[in-house]
Amino acid sequence: MSIKNRIPKEFYKLFNSKYVEYFQRILIALYEQSASSYSLLGLTEEECQDTIEMEISTFTMDFSQSDLEEEGELLTRANMESVMLRKLEEWGWLRKDYDESLNCYVVSFPDYSQMFTELFGRLYNEESSMERESLLTIYSHLFTYHSSKEKDNEILKSALQSSKALLQMLSNMQEGIRGFFEEMTKQKTFLGIQEVLVQEMNNTDSQKYAILTTTDSFYRYKEEVKELIDQNLMGNEARKQELLQRRKGLEADSFAWRRNERGVQSCDEAMEILFQINREFDGIERRYNRLIDQKRVFAKRAAARIRYILAEGDVEEDHTKALIRLLNMSDRKDEILKKLGERMGMTERFAVLKERSFAKPRDAKKKAFEPQELVKTGQSEEQLDEFVVKPLYTKAQIREFRRQNEVDGAFQVTKDTVHTVEDLEKLLYVWQEATEIAQETEEIVIGEEFTTEEGLQYSGFTIRRK
Repeated sequence: MSIKNRIPKEFYKLFNSKYVEYFQRILIALYEQSASSYSLLGLTEEECQDTIEMEISTFTMDFSQSDLEEEGELLTRANMESVMLRKLEEWGWLRKDYDESLNCYVVSFPDYSQMFTELFGRLYNEESSMERESLLTIYSHLFTYHSSKEKDNEILKSALQSSKALLQMLSNMQEGIRGFFEEMTKQKTFLGIQEVLVQEMNNTDSQKYAILTTTDSFYRYKEEVKELIDQNLMGNEARKQELLQRRKGLEADSFAWRRNERGVQSCDEAMEILFQINREFDGIERRYNRLIDQKRVFAKRAAARIRYILAEGDVEEDHTKALIRLLNMSDRKDEILKKLGERMGMTERFAVLKERSFAKPRDAKKKAFEPQELVKTGQSEEQLDEFVVKPLYTKAQIREFRRQNEVDGAFQVTKDTVHTVEDLEKLLYVWQEATEIAQETEEIVIGEEFTTEEGLQYSGFTIRRK
C-alpha cells in the first residue's frame, strides 16, 4: 500500500480549522521534541501536553472570546492542550500506542504525517531550505563521493537533487525580480517605493541571492565543482576498466563474476548521474549569469521610477494639483477663486506661483536692492564641480546616436536601434527634442512596437525634416 492510500479521510480537516496555524505550530513543536524522547515509540501523552502548553504560551489567542471552539467544542485555557492533542489523534496526524515498559500511552508520527510536518517546518523556518539550495551542498556531495572508498551512488543522487533545487531557486528568483518591478511600477508615491524596497530586502529570495553571491560565491566554487565532476568521471572510468580486466579471469555466473558485474553497473550508473549533474550545472551557470544581467536592468528601471516620482510627483495623491486641474476645467474659475479668497481672508489678490517663484512670509516687506562686494575664495574648479549636477549624456553623444540611426537624412527607429538601457534613454532624449524643441520644422511618423530580448519595450518612429 502506498503512503497516499494510508492517509485517513479526516486528515485534511486540519486545513479547514479556524486554528490551522496553531495546529501546525504544535505539530512542529511535537515533532522536534520527539527526537529527544526517552521512549523509542515516541512522546508520552503527558510530555505532549507539556510541549503543547509551552507552545500555546507563545500564541496571541484571546481566551476571553466566546467563539473559541473547534467542531462545536469550546476551547478554554484549561482544556486547550488535551483538546488539541485529541483532535490531532482523531484526524490521524498523530498515532497513539501503548508502551508496556512505561505503562502508558505514547504518541508518534505516521510516515505521511512526517512529510507534512517537515513541510510546515520549512514554511515557518525559511532558513531550513537554504542549505539544500546551495552551491556548497553540491560541492560537498561531490567531494564526499570523491574521497569515499565505497563510492555510494546515493551521494551523487543527492548532489543531482541539490543541483535541480538550485536551478529551480534561480528560476524562482527571476520571477521574483519581475514581480518586484511590477509592484514598483504600481507605486505612485515615494513612501510606496520605500515600502516595496524594504519588503524586497527582507524577502527570502533576496536573502538567498545574497548568500549565493557572498558566502556561497558562485564564481569561487564554479571551477572546483567542474574539476570534481571531471575527477569523478575519470575515476569511475578507470575503476570500470579495472573491473573489466579482472573479469577475464573469473568464471561466468560465479559469485565473484556477479559481484564484478554489479561493480561495473554501479560505475555506469555513477557516470550517467555525473553527466546529468554536469548538464544541470551548465544550466545553473547560464541562469546565474542571466540573473545578474536582469538584476542590473531592473535596478536601473527602479532608479528611473524613483527619479520620476521625485521629479514629477503624483497628481492623484496631491489634492492641491487636483484642485488646480478642476479649476482650469471650470468656466467659473474666477468666481470660485474670488469666493475662496473671501472665505480664507486673503488681504490681496492671489498670484500665480511658477517654478521659479520663492515662498515668503505673508507680512514680509520688499527688501531694497543692496549690492554686495564680491569676495574671492580659494576654492578650485575641481571642488566646485562636486556641487554641479551633471546630465546623463552630452549633446555630442545624443547627436552621435542620432547620426548612427539616420537613413537618407531621416532618423528611423527599428528593432535594431535599442540593445541596452542606455540606448533607450538616448532614444527618449531624441524624442523629447523632436516633439518639444523642433516641432515646427520636423515631421514625426509613429510605427510599430518593438520588444528586445532584455524586455525593453519602445515604439518605432521616423523623424523627417519638412
